[in-house]
Amino acid sequence: MSRVKSRQNVEICGDCSAPDATWASLNKGILLCTQCCSIHRSLGRHISQVKSLQKSSWHPNQQAMVCTLNSSGANNIWEHSLLENNSKFMKKKPNPKDPISVKSEFIRAKHLHCSFTFRDSATYDEGLENELGKQLHASVRTPNLETSFRLIVQGADPNYFHNERGTTPLHIAVKTEQKLQVELLLVHGADPTFPDAHGSTPIDYAKKNVNKELLNRLIENQYELTDAFIQYLTHRKPDHHNGMHFILPQGGFESNPTSVNKLQKMKNALFEQLAMDVFDEIDRRETEAIWLSCVDAIDLTVVPFLPVDSTLSKHRNQGRQKLARFSTPELKSLVFDILIDTQRRQMLAEKGPNKTHLREYSSVTDDDPLRIPPKKKRRWARWGRISRLKLWWSS
Repeated sequence: MSRVKSRQNVEICGDCSAPDATWASLNKGILLCTQCCSIHRSLGRHISQVKSLQKSSWHPNQQAMVCTLNSSGANNIWEHSLLENNSKFMKKKPNPKDPISVKSEFIRAKHLHCSFTFRDSATYDEGLENELGKQLHASVRTPNLETSFRLIVQGADPNYFHNERGTTPLHIAVKTEQKLQVELLLVHGADPTFPDAHGSTPIDYAKKNVNKELLNRLIENQYELTDAFIQYLTHRKPDHHNGMHFILPQGGFESNPTSVNKLQKMKNALFEQLAMDVFDEIDRRETEAIWLSCVDAIDLTVVPFLPVDSTLSKHRNQGRQKLARFSTPELKSLVFDILIDTQRRQMLAEKGPNKTHLREYSSVTDDDPLRIPPKKKRRWARWGRISRLKLWWSS
């Protein structure tokens, strides 16, 4: 992992053109000033995934992907209608000196509602979805990152399966060793364990190419959730290169029998949702710590709990926000218990699906922080993407 060098006075904020862009939005492909970043954070990670350019840890390929998108004009995709002559939108882009309320109104229209994003006049149906998927499938074999990003924004599925070719875009990006395309697809939810028509995954493609850099990156993505938990507890990362994908802390943590009992009674899908919500809470707290260390962020609004995700149920959003009440020791204890049960479920999965018998746990009260109901099945949002995190056992 590397640290991004300071870019002060070199790059400008994509939302207000301030010359001190010290933050970035990974899935929006733009750089941000501290003030505009505060608004992005209030929208939630499902809308904008922000990282500090100066203080967050970055993978070099991820850094290069964001910088390439930013320099190639990715921001024009989000402001397409504002750039058109005789646009029906009379909205003016804010300037650095505008009050934060003005910036907030603009950013919510731009990034939450995608009001200025290009929208195809054709009716959005399965035919258009297939066409966008095929175009993305072709685009990722080239270095043209901006074209792939535009297709994803328009609705192309990063996990689109090309029936004729029998592969997904990630298979092709890995096969052609387009590392920035790989990063783009991963940020927007591409699955490195998705099999092609012959049963080979993108990870298998990287092994065949003997491309250790891409192979390690795909494996890191595969274990992103459990790696984050392990690093949160131990400040260590598993040695994936040598086949060590899981570490349990050896001291300093004790299981909570009540918590473990509840976790064990959850179905895999519900357990996975809880794990993803805890991952988001850890990310919120770590970003908050970096945020508070920035001198120019002192007077800006903090994000005291996970913002509401409108695609999730009311009960799940309430459960996500209750995680903010956990003290650091309490949250670490919950993470420890989740890791233990993840290992247990992995062992059950390896024995075969017929030997995994998990009952839905539904008798906890509304006040119980572990009560996070299953998410309704939903299609990918057409005008935005979020990273899809999964545990490393099959649900």
